[in-house]
Amino acid sequence: MKIHDGPAAVTGNIYRNLNEGPLVVLKRLGRQSLVLPGVRRRIKQIHKRNLMVKGSDSIDLSEPFFLCGAHNKSSRLGKSNIPALNDQGEFMEKLQQAIEAIKEPDKEVYNAALERLSQQVRPAGSLGILESVSARLAGIAGSIDVNLDNKIIVTCAGDHGVVEEGVSLFPQEVTPQMVTNFVEGRTSINVLAEHAGARVMVADLGVNFDFEPLLPIFHKKIRKSTSNFVNEPAMSREEAVKAVEAGIEIVDELVANGPVDMLGTGDMGIGNTTPSSAIIAAFSGMDAEKLTGRGTGIDDEMLKNKIAVINKALALHKPNPNDALDVLAKVGGFEIGGLGGLVIGAAKHGIPVVCDGLISTAGALIGCELAPAAKQYLFASHKSVEAGHVFMHQRLDLQPLLDLQFRLGEGTGAALAMELLDAATRILADIKTFAEANIENVQE
Repeated sequence: MKIHDGPAAVTGNIYRNLNEGPLVVLKRLGRQSLVLPGVRRRIKQIHKRNLMVKGSDSIDLSEPFFLCGAHNKSSRLGKSNIPALNDQGEFMEKLQQAIEAIKEPDKEVYNAALERLSQQVRPAGSLGILESVSARLAGIAGSIDVNLDNKIIVTCAGDHGVVEEGVSLFPQEVTPQMVTNFVEGRTSINVLAEHAGARVMVADLGVNFDFEPLLPIFHKKIRKSTSNFVNEPAMSREEAVKAVEAGIEIVDELVANGPVDMLGTGDMGIGNTTPSSAIIAAFSGMDAEKLTGRGTGIDDEMLKNKIAVINKALALHKPNPNDALDVLAKVGGFEIGGLGGLVIGAAKHGIPVVCDGLISTAGALIGCELAPAAKQYLFASHKSVEAGHVFMHQRLDLQPLLDLQFRLGEGTGAALAMELLDAATRILADIKTFAEANIENVQE
């Protein structure tokens, strides 16, 4: 196909993705870009793998046309499965820029930390996973002596249309009530965060309620509640992008108002274990029965219904596991997208981020599928009793720090994990080496 651009012409092909519209793939190597009439944006090379060829034709670039990117089969290859453009032909600029801003942690400091740990006055490896955690934190901070004094937990809230299907014991009205109680410091996360020396901040991504504008929360509502994904997608693709970008904006605003040494993620949303289980089912291809738990404590009959609801939604929408935004849009939640944005935003700013339970880890999955480099900044707080949580950790290749049979959310596990992460920094910096203690290292 010839793409006509004034006197010059560039050769390319038209392809069609299974979930998107027609796209133009430019045969230009490297990371060069073009400014094309009718689009007026930077367009990077798009690879043609994973797309179905529908034919070729000639396009005059003086006319508007739609473009979107190819989806990578595996984020483990280190490539984002976010399209270069959305289906409106517009860049998802905040998301794209945040992904591109993520830098590798300092490998030299990381290796120096491992060396120091191996020389400390104790049997090598005797402090278990806190050793590897401390080295990771050192690489992120670029220092052996890491300071985590400024800790913040952001609890993202949203409502879900799927509660109409009877998947939760509690009514949707509880979500805004809990948001108010978070703000007033009355809840589990408030107590545990205070003990960990962390501040709690709340974000409304999609609560089915009109909060007072002066309520001290992040007002990031995409809309009031997702749609019931048994009948239609939970949200549009554009709304999915907005949810993720809202999470990025929250981190930007936190950093602009003062230092943030560690970020924790938490959730609130009646019915949100249902989309979270659907998300890991979509990504993994596993049967929902193996991934779905009792959430707020539903009985056997309600659990059977919850599994059937998830299976029906997956069969109806067929979310593309190679496209994180498609998964989020079809079976996700606004707060889950926001949680994914928090992970990307933290990585963008070089901040370690600890995710909480099932819902927060579903958000982390979305974030890391979009921005695989963000995983280098991510820590798993605990293993929930929810069935799908362990499979999320496996996909993220993360080892949780705690197993306390939690199933609350809110950020409670993240708060407790922050205390362990604090301890890990002191293990690295404060325990003396054999040389510093004038003791012979017989392990060498």
